Amino acid sequence: MIPGFPLGAGLGFRRELISALDEGVPDAIDFFELAPENWAGLGGRSAKQLRRYTERYPFVCHGLSLSLGGPSSLDENLLQNIKTFMAEHGMTLYTEHLSWCSDDGHLYDLLPIPCTEEAVRWTAERIRRAQDILGMRIGLENASYYVAPPGAELSEAGFINAVIAEADCLLHLDVNNIYVNSRNFGFDALEFMHALPLERTCYIHVAGHYTEPDGLLIDTHGAEVIDPVWALLEAAYDRCGPVPTCLERDFNIPDLAALVTEVEVIERIQSPFRKQRRAA
Repeated sequence: MIPGFPLGAGLGFRRELISALDEGVPDAIDFFELAPENWAGLGGRSAKQLRRYTERYPFVCHGLSLSLGGPSSLDENLLQNIKTFMAEHGMTLYTEHLSWCSDDGHLYDLLPIPCTEEAVRWTAERIRRAQDILGMRIGLENASYYVAPPGAELSEAGFINAVIAEADCLLHLDVNNIYVNSRNFGFDALEFMHALPLERTCYIHVAGHYTEPDGLLIDTHGAEVIDPVWALLEAAYDRCGPVPTCLERDFNIPDLAALVTEVEVIERIQSPFRKQRRAA
């Protein structure tokens, strides 16, 4: 296992879990993920805690606030800080949401981008600039949303394909987001996933969600992964191979043992595809 290069199954690196991880990192965890906004520039105890793990395990940077599709200026200072932070810790993969989350200030939500040709050009130009600053291609995550922006000229899948092609970037596939959107907007999740540029997949998220009394699904990352989402993950591996996959759990966080049980499911689903790759 090479620090900085993710493989296998991973887990979000959260302060609530550090005490348990200090007792020993379970074998099922191959890498960790963090949001650079929550760790970059910190000193003292937090910096020392993180360094202990980045020296021993690969880490993925998953951004929260770059607002790649937003109307305000691209935050180049944030990108420079992320570049420095990643270099300090030997991290080699950065992903962000294909969404927007700021205007005059941060909106604290990930909002959908209108699926128009103009938005393709605008977003792709910002992604190219971000890649130039970071010195690497980045992965874009398909986002969950609850209101479809008006004026669509492209399908959501068509929009994602167009942005990724024009920006020459990578796909960060979130199978739970696909499932949530498919239930909320009434489309076939598997058909949608197969319409994405899966050959560019660099990273995968899997997570749980919450179902409102009226049936609306909310992408909370606060519950166990359900069987239809696991099935989408297996279908994704069938198309793009055993891409590194992280379990997201941001709320109602159980103990480490319970999380590891789900990380082990990722491993079990990946296993035959790893064997196929080795045989090939």
